[in-house]
Amino acid sequence: THTSIPMKAVASGPALARALHRSYILRVSSDTDSFEFQVSEHLRLSGVYWGACALHLLGELQSLDAAQVVSFVRSCQRGCGGFGGNLGHDAHMLYTLSAVQVLALFGALHTVDAGRVMRYVASLQRPDGSFAGDEWGEVDTRFSYCALCCASLLGKLGDIDVAAAVRYVRACENFDGGYGCEPGGESHAGQVFTCVGALAIGGELGSVRSEELAWWLCERQTPGGGLNGRPQKDADVCYSWWVLSAMCLLRRDGWIDGEALRRFILSCQDEEDGGIADKPGDLPDVFHTFFGIAGLSLLGTDGVPPIDAAHAMPASVMEQLRAEQAAAASEGRPSPPPEFLTFVESAFTSRAEYDRWAAEMEAGREEAEGDRT
Repeated sequence: THTSIPMKAVASGPALARALHRSYILRVSSDTDSFEFQVSEHLRLSGVYWGACALHLLGELQSLDAAQVVSFVRSCQRGCGGFGGNLGHDAHMLYTLSAVQVLALFGALHTVDAGRVMRYVASLQRPDGSFAGDEWGEVDTRFSYCALCCASLLGKLGDIDVAAAVRYVRACENFDGGYGCEPGGESHAGQVFTCVGALAIGGELGSVRSEELAWWLCERQTPGGGLNGRPQKDADVCYSWWVLSAMCLLRRDGWIDGEALRRFILSCQDEEDGGIADKPGDLPDVFHTFFGIAGLSLLGTDGVPPIDAAHAMPASVMEQLRAEQAAAASEGRPSPPPEFLTFVESAFTSRAEYDRWAAEMEAGREEAEGDRT
């Protein structure tokens, strides 16, 4: 497994405001009238992943209504098998991964047809091995990572051309050891994580020029202790994940000042209302709250349990998932087919809305069955 390499726990400085962060995540998740909730409509499914995974790392996942969350996720699935960012939104690779991650967090992967999800993912792979984000064709190494991570979590790496996917990612490597969003694209820490994570999942981590890349990554640490995404940029809490996860996978996490990074992350906490911001003094959001807590997990501090650096999932969830997949494989049993949601169980606000979704899902199922025959 690609778990974090814990550093020595640090006792000095401010503490992680666990109770405040729990309250913050629950509050912003339920405040449907807020400006932030409205403008994040298009990426709601990813927001659920960030919030739920942060709560899991805080030992507070039970604070969420599991049935309600799983129902919402399943209601975001489209007839093609992929998931949109919200109810009625078009399917996209980013939100398909978020859906799979959330279902894995709640032990509910069995409620979706994994083969159908993977047919959608595989349909977006291009002849050069790259992946598009959706039917409109944008290509980015983020989507390569999403495809490989989805396939890995579902235990279906064989459903995509992993060798071709790896070749494409390797083609995005630059002279400095970093990676861009496409061949020739500028090295960026976010893309480095997606590419290193993809290569780790694809079994090709050894192809990375580890020394050069690790030097480029450790140079992302600023005098204030935080990490930036590329040269001459300000530090941002989210890079505590993007940079350090890649360094953990490369076994070079000791090349940065972990204590200074911890102090930077904790200085971005809102000590009155909870949540973690991108920089000290800014307003918090769920995105940075999750990645700040995940960064502390990679550092091995503040009692945050280990996280899998390749899949961005709690290590305990990955261990349970792999045990279940191994047991199913040894018994030779396929995953049980998921049943349709009933309207009462669904996240829809009207019967007509649900009926349209159910008809689309049934049409997609019939089309897939026709393709197989």
